[in-house]
Amino acid sequence: MFIIATVVALSKLIFWQDVEIFKNIVDALMGSATTGFEISLSLTGVICLWMGIMKIGENGGAVKKLTKIVSPLFSRLFPEVPKDHPAVGSMMMNFSANMLGLDNSATPLGLKAMKELQELNPEKEKATNAQIMFLVLNTSGLTIIPVTIFAYRAGSESPTAVFLPILISTFIASLGGLIYVAIRQKINLFNKVILAYVGSATLFIAGLLYYVITHPEHSEVISKVGGNLLIFLIVITFILMAHRKKVNVYESFIEGAKDGFQVAISIIPYLIAMLAAIAVFRASGALDGLLDGIKAVAIYGGVTVTEWIDALPVAFMKPLSGSGARGAYLEIMDHYGIDSLQEKIAATFQGSTETTFYVLAVYFGSVKIKNSRYAVTAGLIADFIGITAAIFISYLFYA
Repeated sequence: MFIIATVVALSKLIFWQDVEIFKNIVDALMGSATTGFEISLSLTGVICLWMGIMKIGENGGAVKKLTKIVSPLFSRLFPEVPKDHPAVGSMMMNFSANMLGLDNSATPLGLKAMKELQELNPEKEKATNAQIMFLVLNTSGLTIIPVTIFAYRAGSESPTAVFLPILISTFIASLGGLIYVAIRQKINLFNKVILAYVGSATLFIAGLLYYVITHPEHSEVISKVGGNLLIFLIVITFILMAHRKKVNVYESFIEGAKDGFQVAISIIPYLIAMLAAIAVFRASGALDGLLDGIKAVAIYGGVTVTEWIDALPVAFMKPLSGSGARGAYLEIMDHYGIDSLQEKIAATFQGSTETTFYVLAVYFGSVKIKNSRYAVTAGLIADFIGITAAIFISYLFYA
């Protein structure tokens, strides 16, 4: 990113006499350090909260019960992880938070899962198969209820209009990521247990789609209330189960929260490094040049619809930065108007892909993994599948 940004910036300075270009890049570079620290600071409270709650769940036996439910599937997708290992419960909670569109809740749970997987890692600086599978399934971003997208579209005539396209696109992305990693790790996806779980998930999504289509008046209630209510019920269940076992809930929470604070501090250097590269790439104008080139090629190739190209900044930024993608989406909403085709496609991009490089930097950085093997490739393949699916599905639903 730095090399590309340098080439683009020098070209602007020499050929277009843009004397402000390097000032803009340096300002963005300095600002990224502040942004990285602010993000880490804002995550600290949430990480402490959820790691404290997870500790209550562990001590109260709730996570162990959850682990038993999903252990048949996870034992086949994560053969390196023992069936009763705490990482299974943490991963399941992380996936649940992602599916409910609760990003702030998913991150600390994911960090906890990665830390527990690292305990099983014989080569501490090299990612294991289990860590790669977890990361890819995480970055594919399967979302059943995209709460945050609905919040962004609050001014729309129908804020939940993007519900079905996001659901379908993100499911396709997750399935694509799972298949790729399973092939690399030689996992048999035709195993009866895997087929049963994946088939059940497919039926659940199909049933949810059918209900929303036949009862559109209930879609907003499902989207806004269902996810947050479920998360809160999980918290209450953890507390009640711990109380039933006569566990000191307060002390358990403090114990977990202390670990959360250490995790939050440890990710700051990795996060700043990634955000600095992203900031330079954006400030140089490399992203704008890339979009102009794609549009020219598409038009030359006979593509008659180009609204999806106008929405591509969200697709490009989402693997790099969640805040960058959010900013790009809001800019598209402001420029083209809410409920425009460009805005709806951008919303579908925003909900159907995940911040691959951010998750890679934060999750692997928190356990000091330097050799990520093919994790980036697998994550980007899942993102590409999600973006491609989002384009076709958006035109199917919106055009």
